[in-house]
Amino acid sequence: MAASFSARVKAEICRTFPQKKCCALAQCFGVLLYCNSFGAEGIKIITESREFAQLLPRLFHRALGVEFDQLPDLAAPGKLVFQIDRREKLERILEAFGFGRDTLALHVNLPVVEEDCCKAAFLRGAFLAGGSVTDPEKGYHLEIGTGHHSVARETYALMEEVLGFYPKTAARGGTQVLYLKQSDLICDCLTYLGAPVSAMGILEARMEKELNNKVNRRCNCDDANLSKVVEAAQEQLSAIRTLRERGLLEHLPQKLREAAAAREADPEASLTELAAMMEPPISKPAMSSRMKKLVQAAKEASQ
Repeated sequence: MAASFSARVKAEICRTFPQKKCCALAQCFGVLLYCNSFGAEGIKIITESREFAQLLPRLFHRALGVEFDQLPDLAAPGKLVFQIDRREKLERILEAFGFGRDTLALHVNLPVVEEDCCKAAFLRGAFLAGGSVTDPEKGYHLEIGTGHHSVARETYALMEEVLGFYPKTAARGGTQVLYLKQSDLICDCLTYLGAPVSAMGILEARMEKELNNKVNRRCNCDDANLSKVVEAAQEQLSAIRTLRERGLLEHLPQKLREAAAAREADPEASLTELAAMMEPPISKPAMSSRMKKLVQAAKEASQ
């Protein structure tokens, strides 16, 4: 089964491993604040991304010097679950991020994301744990969600600081969601997170959509113009028949008779093509004027 666009984005982001310990710590912080469960009672991280699953043990060892108490089988299909439940590990992790065992509300501890490189690492971790992005062939939507209201509010401000724009916000059940709907903002965000190839994919998809829309509009316009040409030609042929049946056609000026003959000879020709048939050739407006006179003469004859 082909990987989803969101999975490909996460795989690209996972190719960037934090070189500095402070960045590894910040990325772990983002993962924990946006994962399925993080607190004094335990940590649970659930993902379907094999690349993220391969990254997690290395990341936690680099940042915190801890191993997971439960590791998934990466060869198994479906969701992969990582857990830490040993008290000494949980206390060590909470302390590393400035929390105690009695912490009631998690928040973004600003000293952890003080440096610019750490801000990027934090958002990278947040997206890997709690984010997704829609296939640009279907629409434009990127989001990250957390169950902690304070975390969402502080991430909102952090995104504005580093990206230069605010995400939109929504509450979905017990989850606070930050999201982007504009393709250019999503591209900027993905590039910042370390997925420039995926960002380029969104730009290419948008350009293809715009090109297809332009072609469709042109085709629709051409169809509409063709319909108008056909309707006008039918009206002109009907007028010429009326004039002939009433014996009036042969009494019209020679220019109008020549125009009528050209129309009857080629019912599907455009005015430009009919104008070129005249001897000598005339302009399209001149041919249009002659046809209008034929139609008007037929209307007057029918009154």
